[in-house]
Amino acid sequence: MKVIKINPENPETEKIEMAREILRRGGTLVYPTDTVYGLAANIFHEQAVSNVYRMKKRSKDKPVSVCVSQIQSIKTVAHLDPLVEKIVQEILPGPYTLILPRKVNVPAHITAGTDKIGVRIPDNIICREISMEFPITTTSANISGHSPPLSAREAQIELDDLPDMIIDSGPCPTGISSTVVDLTVNPPTILREGAGMNKLLSIIK
Repeated sequence: MKVIKINPENPETEKIEMAREILRRGGTLVYPTDTVYGLAANIFHEQAVSNVYRMKKRSKDKPVSVCVSQIQSIKTVAHLDPLVEKIVQEILPGPYTLILPRKVNVPAHITAGTDKIGVRIPDNIICREISMEFPITTTSANISGHSPPLSAREAQIELDDLPDMIIDSGPCPTGISSTVVDLTVNPPTILREGAGMNKLLSIIK
């Protein structure tokens, strides 16, 4: 397993490409977000996603959210009606996981067979660059039930040498998990309170 340090504000192009290549080949890696450190796999690589579940000791009955690079990219994995898109435009990038109707091209191994998908666009240039080519998993880099890691070192201790790479950009800025909001219902329903709650409440109420 490689541990590479990366510039948090101006990530080195060659290191981003190194990360993408690992994911192209079906590997896994730990990466920073605007909340906690996440565990990435290419969502279209079934074995890689299975490895994410195995590392986390996570039940496959529980879906895993995905990270995409920009709002337009959400439309490759989920349906966005105009009203929901207005909300999305106001809060992303940011510390939110949005539950949306999934598109049929999204593999069932990501959504646990449901018709919904959780989507993130973190306010973090590193993970947005890594997910530019294809969506990646964005589940916290810890064993299920444990506290999410706030640093690359914490993730390394938690997952040992199982990921192919750990990208270290220093401690996460908030250290609080994302707020999860279901946008498939009207009014939207908050499923988990986390970072950015006040801003979200001011928009959806």
